[in-house]
Amino acid sequence: MSDLFVKICGLRTAQDVDTCVEAGADAVGFVFATSARTVDAATARRLAERVPAHILTVGVFRGQPLDEVRRLTEESGVRAVQLHGDEGPEYYEALRSQGRTLIRATAATEVPARLGELGEDLLLLDAPDPGSGKPWNWASPEFAAPTGRWVLAGGLHPGNVRRAADVTGAWGVDVSSGVESERGIKSTELIRSFITAARH
Repeated sequence: MSDLFVKICGLRTAQDVDTCVEAGADAVGFVFATSARTVDAATARRLAERVPAHILTVGVFRGQPLDEVRRLTEESGVRAVQLHGDEGPEYYEALRSQGRTLIRATAATEVPARLGELGEDLLLLDAPDPGSGKPWNWASPEFAAPTGRWVLAGGLHPGNVRRAADVTGAWGVDVSSGVESERGIKSTELIRSFITAARH
């Protein structure tokens, strides 16, 4: 699976973005939810403008009002929206009209989530505590992977990403804390190592 889709999330600096672009990431994420990695819309726009058109720019939200999500999406210019909370189908319907790629992030459970249930284009399965860097048991025989284009997240790092993708059959992988030298601070070396490991 050398064509594994790779998303690096929680970017905050031009160096972070440039490293991801040069290393071959397929998507980069900017966090608008409350986090150690939060950026404002102006910063996200400035960073997103550094990203070539073939790489997806993603705004990450969690439990925020729809009006706020729409405003920050427009102001930042990101081309995709990742909803990480209990947002209902009305969010997806409203954001669909903006022409954005829609990503639904949900915690992995024993009952497999189904791609497209709420109108999303991509499904992301994360640990119960997203952004914590804590792995979940994706290697468990009880884990039932969804079908279609789904992305694995939660506790991934350069040392386990290839095995995680092989074991689960994920279409893509997403990482944030697993490529940080300290919480909220990305490591150029770890970003490059993660993308290389994911693809080989």
